[in-house]
Amino acid sequence: MDTTEQTGDDATTGQLTAEAAELYERFFVPALFDQWPGRLLDLAGVGPGDRVLDVACGTGVVARAARARVGAAGSVTGVDVNEGMLAVAAREGPEVAWLPGRAEALPVPSDSFDAVVCQFGLMFFTDPAAAVTEMARVVRPGGAVVVATWAGLPETPGYAAMVDLLDDLLGAAAAGALTAPFTVGTPDALAAAVGDPLDDLEVRRLDGVARFDSIDAWVTTDVRAWTLRDLIDDEQLATLLDHARVRLAGFCDADGRVAFPAPALVAVGRG
Repeated sequence: MDTTEQTGDDATTGQLTAEAAELYERFFVPALFDQWPGRLLDLAGVGPGDRVLDVACGTGVVARAARARVGAAGSVTGVDVNEGMLAVAAREGPEVAWLPGRAEALPVPSDSFDAVVCQFGLMFFTDPAAAVTEMARVVRPGGAVVVATWAGLPETPGYAAMVDLLDDLLGAAAAGALTAPFTVGTPDALAAAVGDPLDDLEVRRLDGVARFDSIDAWVTTDVRAWTLRDLIDDEQLATLLDHARVRLAGFCDADGRVAFPAPALVAVGRG
Protein backbone atom coordinates (compact mmCIF):
# COMPACT_ATOMS: atom_id res chain seq x y z
CA MET A 1 0.00 0.00 0.00
CA ASP A 2 3.04 2.30 0.13
CA THR A 3 2.40 4.71 -2.82
CA THR A 4 0.30 6.50 -5.35
CA GLU A 5 -0.43 6.56 -9.04
CA GLN A 6 -3.38 8.50 -10.38
CA THR A 7 -5.67 6.63 -12.73
CA GLY A 8 -9.01 8.23 -11.98
CA ASP A 9 -10.53 6.24 -9.12
CA ASP A 10 -8.75 7.37 -5.95
CA ALA A 11 -10.20 4.53 -3.91
CA THR A 12 -8.39 1.86 -5.91
CA THR A 13 -5.29 3.76 -7.09
CA GLY A 14 -3.75 4.90 -3.82
CA GLN A 15 -4.48 8.62 -4.03
CA LEU A 16 -4.44 10.27 -0.61
CA THR A 17 -5.40 13.68 0.69
CA ALA A 18 -2.80 15.71 2.59
CA GLU A 19 -4.47 14.82 5.90
CA ALA A 20 -4.50 11.13 5.06
CA ALA A 21 -0.81 11.29 4.07
CA GLU A 22 0.02 12.67 7.52
CA LEU A 23 -1.88 9.82 9.20
CA TYR A 24 -0.28 7.32 6.81
CA GLU A 25 3.21 8.37 7.91
CA ARG A 26 2.26 8.37 11.59
CA PHE A 27 0.39 5.05 11.74
CA PHE A 28 0.84 2.91 8.60
CA VAL A 29 4.61 3.27 8.40
CA PRO A 30 5.28 1.68 11.81
CA ALA A 31 2.47 -0.85 11.42
CA LEU A 32 3.42 -2.17 7.97
CA PHE A 33 6.18 -0.41 6.09
CA ASP A 34 9.19 0.11 8.36
CA GLN A 35 10.07 -3.58 8.20
CA TRP A 36 10.81 -3.59 4.45
CA PRO A 37 13.26 -0.86 3.32
CA GLY A 38 16.40 -2.48 4.72
CA ARG A 39 15.53 -5.81 3.16
CA LEU A 40 14.81 -4.29 -0.25
CA LEU A 41 17.97 -2.19 -0.16
CA ASP A 42 19.93 -5.34 0.71
CA LEU A 43 18.48 -7.08 -2.34
CA ALA A 44 19.44 -4.07 -4.45
CA GLY A 45 22.97 -4.13 -3.03
CA VAL A 46 22.79 -0.46 -2.02
CA GLY A 47 25.89 0.84 -0.27
CA PRO A 48 27.99 3.98 0.31
CA GLY A 49 28.26 6.29 -2.68
CA ASP A 50 25.36 4.80 -4.62
CA ARG A 51 22.74 6.79 -6.49
CA VAL A 52 19.27 5.46 -5.59
CA LEU A 53 15.80 6.16 -6.97
CA ASP A 54 12.66 5.39 -4.94
CA VAL A 55 9.73 5.10 -7.38
CA ALA A 56 6.23 5.85 -6.05
CA CYS A 57 8.00 6.87 -2.86
CA GLY A 58 4.94 7.80 -0.82
CA THR A 59 6.08 9.52 2.37
CA GLY A 60 9.63 8.36 1.69
CA VAL A 61 10.29 5.45 4.02
CA VAL A 62 12.58 3.68 1.52
CA ALA A 63 14.29 6.86 0.38
CA ARG A 64 15.13 7.87 3.94
CA ALA A 65 16.63 4.44 4.65
CA ALA A 66 18.62 4.65 1.43
CA ARG A 67 19.90 8.11 2.31
CA ALA A 68 21.34 6.75 5.55
CA ARG A 69 23.14 4.00 3.61
CA VAL A 70 24.65 5.91 0.72
CA GLY A 71 26.30 8.61 2.84
CA ALA A 72 27.65 11.95 1.72
CA ALA A 73 29.12 10.52 -1.49
CA GLY A 74 25.77 9.11 -2.64
CA SER A 75 22.41 10.56 -3.56
CA VAL A 76 18.75 9.58 -3.25
CA THR A 77 15.78 10.75 -5.29
CA GLY A 78 12.12 10.01 -4.58
CA VAL A 79 9.36 10.28 -7.21
CA ASP A 80 5.63 10.23 -6.55
CA VAL A 81 2.53 11.63 -8.25
CA ASN A 82 0.78 12.51 -4.97
CA GLU A 83 1.45 16.01 -3.63
CA GLY A 84 0.25 15.17 -0.12
CA MET A 85 2.71 12.29 0.13
CA LEU A 86 5.58 14.40 -1.21
CA ALA A 87 4.88 17.18 1.27
CA VAL A 88 5.24 14.75 4.18
CA ALA A 89 8.29 13.17 2.54
CA ALA A 90 10.04 16.53 2.13
CA ARG A 91 9.45 17.38 5.78
CA GLU A 92 10.67 14.01 7.04
CA GLY A 93 13.65 13.71 4.67
CA PRO A 94 14.96 17.11 3.57
CA GLU A 95 18.25 15.59 2.42
CA VAL A 96 16.47 13.60 -0.35
CA ALA A 97 15.57 15.08 -3.74
CA TRP A 98 11.78 14.78 -4.07
CA LEU A 99 10.22 15.02 -7.54
CA PRO A 100 6.59 14.94 -8.70
CA GLY A 101 6.06 12.45 -11.47
CA ARG A 102 4.45 9.26 -12.73
CA ALA A 103 6.19 5.90 -12.72
CA GLU A 104 5.34 5.49 -16.41
CA ALA A 105 7.23 8.71 -17.28
CA LEU A 106 9.99 9.16 -14.71
CA PRO A 107 11.30 12.75 -14.73
CA VAL A 108 14.98 11.72 -14.58
CA PRO A 109 17.70 11.00 -17.19
CA SER A 110 18.55 7.55 -18.52
CA ASP A 111 21.33 5.53 -16.86
CA SER A 112 21.44 7.89 -13.88
CA PHE A 113 21.02 5.51 -10.90
CA ASP A 114 22.86 2.53 -9.49
CA ALA A 115 19.66 1.09 -8.01
CA VAL A 116 15.92 1.65 -8.42
CA VAL A 117 13.49 0.47 -5.74
CA CYS A 118 9.69 0.47 -5.78
CA GLN A 119 7.99 -0.59 -2.54
CA PHE A 120 4.29 -1.53 -2.83
CA GLY A 121 3.50 0.75 -5.73
CA LEU A 122 3.26 -1.50 -8.79
CA MET A 123 -0.32 -2.56 -8.00
CA PHE A 124 -1.54 1.00 -8.49
CA PHE A 125 0.20 1.90 -11.75
CA THR A 126 -1.84 2.56 -14.87
CA ASP A 127 0.64 0.52 -16.93
CA PRO A 128 2.97 -1.62 -14.79
CA ALA A 129 5.04 -2.85 -17.73
CA ALA A 130 5.65 0.72 -18.90
CA ALA A 131 6.66 1.70 -15.37
CA VAL A 132 9.20 -1.12 -15.17
CA THR A 133 10.49 -0.17 -18.62
CA GLU A 134 11.10 3.31 -17.22
CA MET A 135 12.90 1.86 -14.19
CA ALA A 136 15.14 -0.13 -16.55
CA ARG A 137 15.78 3.03 -18.57
CA VAL A 138 16.95 5.16 -15.66
CA VAL A 139 19.14 2.55 -13.93
CA ARG A 140 22.72 2.17 -15.20
CA PRO A 141 23.51 -0.94 -17.26
CA GLY A 142 23.70 -3.84 -14.82
CA GLY A 143 22.18 -1.80 -12.00
CA ALA A 144 19.58 -3.34 -9.71
CA VAL A 145 15.82 -2.88 -9.96
CA VAL A 146 13.79 -4.15 -6.99
CA VAL A 147 9.96 -4.11 -7.06
CA ALA A 148 7.88 -5.25 -4.08
CA THR A 149 4.17 -6.07 -3.95
CA TRP A 150 2.00 -7.60 -1.25
CA ALA A 151 1.34 -11.32 -1.46
CA GLY A 152 -2.32 -12.16 -2.10
CA LEU A 153 -5.17 -11.94 0.36
CA PRO A 154 -5.19 -15.73 1.03
CA GLU A 155 -1.73 -15.25 2.56
CA THR A 156 -2.73 -12.11 4.48
CA PRO A 157 -5.52 -13.34 6.75
CA GLY A 158 -6.16 -10.12 8.64
CA TYR A 159 -6.89 -8.17 5.50
CA ALA A 160 -8.83 -11.05 3.98
CA ALA A 161 -11.12 -10.90 7.01
CA MET A 162 -11.33 -7.12 6.82
CA VAL A 163 -12.31 -7.26 3.14
CA ASP A 164 -15.10 -9.73 3.96
CA LEU A 165 -16.31 -7.47 6.77
CA LEU A 166 -16.32 -4.40 4.53
CA ASP A 167 -18.19 -6.27 1.82
CA ASP A 168 -20.84 -7.47 4.28
CA LEU A 169 -21.38 -4.08 5.90
CA LEU A 170 -20.61 -1.49 3.21
CA GLY A 171 -20.59 -3.26 -0.13
CA ALA A 172 -18.30 -3.93 -3.04
CA ALA A 173 -16.79 -0.46 -3.44
CA ALA A 174 -15.28 -0.37 0.03
CA ALA A 175 -14.18 -4.02 -0.20
CA GLY A 176 -12.61 -3.38 -3.61
CA ALA A 177 -10.61 -0.43 -2.33
CA LEU A 178 -9.00 -2.62 0.32
CA THR A 179 -8.49 -5.48 -2.15
CA ALA A 180 -6.54 -3.29 -4.60
CA PRO A 181 -3.13 -3.53 -2.85
CA PHE A 182 -3.19 -7.35 -3.12
CA THR A 183 -4.03 -7.72 -6.81
CA VAL A 184 -0.48 -8.66 -7.90
CA GLY A 185 -0.29 -11.32 -5.24
CA THR A 186 1.36 -14.38 -6.79
CA PRO A 187 4.90 -14.90 -8.13
CA ASP A 188 3.54 -15.53 -11.63
CA ALA A 189 1.42 -12.38 -11.53
CA LEU A 190 4.37 -10.28 -10.38
CA ALA A 191 6.69 -11.74 -13.03
CA ALA A 192 4.06 -11.06 -15.70
CA ALA A 193 3.49 -7.51 -14.45
CA VAL A 194 7.19 -6.74 -14.44
CA GLY A 195 7.47 -8.08 -17.97
CA ASP A 196 10.51 -8.16 -20.22
CA PRO A 197 12.61 -5.03 -19.47
CA LEU A 198 14.79 -6.59 -16.76
CA ASP A 199 17.55 -9.16 -17.03
CA ASP A 200 18.20 -11.98 -14.54
CA LEU A 201 14.71 -11.61 -13.04
CA GLU A 202 14.00 -13.47 -9.80
CA VAL A 203 10.87 -13.32 -7.65
CA ARG A 204 11.18 -13.97 -3.94
CA ARG A 205 8.66 -14.24 -1.13
CA LEU A 206 9.53 -12.47 2.13
CA ASP A 207 7.66 -12.95 5.40
CA GLY A 208 6.25 -9.91 7.13
CA VAL A 209 3.87 -9.06 9.97
CA ALA A 210 1.22 -6.36 10.29
CA ARG A 211 1.05 -4.94 13.83
CA PHE A 212 -1.46 -2.51 15.33
CA ASP A 213 -2.03 -1.47 18.94
CA SER A 214 -5.68 -2.56 18.86
CA ILE A 215 -8.55 -3.42 16.54
CA ASP A 216 -9.75 0.17 16.80
CA ALA A 217 -6.31 1.42 15.77
CA TRP A 218 -6.18 -1.05 12.89
CA VAL A 219 -9.61 -0.24 11.47
CA THR A 220 -9.32 3.50 11.99
CA THR A 221 -5.90 3.59 10.33
CA ASP A 222 -7.17 1.67 7.31
CA VAL A 223 -10.13 3.99 6.95
CA ARG A 224 -8.68 7.41 7.81
CA ALA A 225 -5.10 6.96 6.55
CA TRP A 226 -6.05 5.28 3.28
CA THR A 227 -8.40 5.93 0.40
CA LEU A 228 -11.29 4.33 2.28
CA ARG A 229 -11.72 7.71 4.01
CA ASP A 230 -13.63 8.94 0.93
CA LEU A 231 -15.99 5.94 1.00
CA ILE A 232 -16.75 5.64 4.73
CA ASP A 233 -18.25 8.44 6.80
CA ASP A 234 -18.07 8.79 10.58
CA GLU A 235 -21.33 6.91 11.20
CA GLN A 236 -20.26 4.03 8.98
CA LEU A 237 -16.88 3.92 10.70
CA ALA A 238 -18.58 3.62 14.09
CA THR A 239 -20.66 0.71 12.80
CA LEU A 240 -17.60 -0.91 11.25
CA LEU A 241 -15.71 -0.66 14.55
CA ASP A 242 -18.57 -2.26 16.46
CA HIS A 243 -18.56 -5.28 14.15
CA ALA A 244 -14.77 -5.44 13.83
CA ARG A 245 -14.29 -5.77 17.59
CA VAL A 246 -16.19 -9.04 17.37
CA ARG A 247 -15.31 -10.44 13.94
CA LEU A 248 -11.61 -9.56 14.01
CA ALA A 249 -10.96 -10.43 17.66
CA GLY A 250 -9.10 -13.58 16.65
CA PHE A 251 -6.18 -11.45 15.42
CA CYS A 252 -5.59 -10.00 18.90
CA ASP A 253 -3.37 -11.22 21.70
CA ALA A 254 -4.42 -11.24 25.37
CA ASP A 255 -3.59 -7.52 25.64
CA GLY A 256 -5.67 -6.59 22.61
CA ARG A 257 -2.71 -5.99 20.27
CA VAL A 258 -3.18 -7.02 16.64
CA ALA A 259 -0.69 -9.08 14.64
CA PHE A 260 -1.10 -11.19 11.52
CA PRO A 261 1.06 -12.37 8.60
CA ALA A 262 1.60 -9.83 5.81
CA PRO A 263 4.13 -11.34 3.38
CA ALA A 264 5.56 -9.60 0.34
CA LEU A 265 6.68 -10.68 -3.10
CA VAL A 266 9.82 -9.04 -4.47
CA ALA A 267 11.04 -9.02 -8.06
CA VAL A 268 14.79 -8.47 -8.38
CA GLY A 269 16.35 -7.83 -11.78
CA ARG A 270 19.04 -5.92 -13.65
CA GLY A 271 18.78 -3.06 -16.07
